[in-house]
Amino acid sequence: MIGNSSVTDDPWQNGSRGTNIAMPTLTREIIEAAIYGFEAQKTNLDHQIAELRAMLPGASGQSSAEPRSRRPRRKMSAAGRRAIAEAQRKRWAATKSGGAAAQKAPAKKAKRKLSAAGRAAIAAAQKKRWAEKKAAAK
Repeated sequence: MIGNSSVTDDPWQNGSRGTNIAMPTLTREIIEAAIYGFEAQKTNLDHQIAELRAMLPGASGQSSAEPRSRRPRRKMSAAGRRAIAEAQRKRWAATKSGGAAAQKAPAKKAKRKLSAAGRAAIAAAQKKRWAEKKAAAK
């Protein structure tokens, strides 16, 4: 060690890192056992979290250890996406050209006007109703 500083007794610094240690191969059984162990730890942690949440002020009696199950996301086929995209392109083309969009919107109707005779008839009827109401009040 005194004369040669590049070689040390530590195998991690000599460049022979892990060459003499046999690395176990990961078999299906080992992986499944690891998954089972991690799931058990997760379940245990979920229960402990639920207990801690129950200790919080204002906590409901309901346990939140079980997460809500979500409805699986619905998937659309490529053909469906293509059909929707084509329909949208047609709508945009119609809007830009002004052809189909202008035909769909009906022309605004002219505002109806009340004739002088009609207005007079309504005013007379209203005056008659008020006169009857005043007479009934007396």
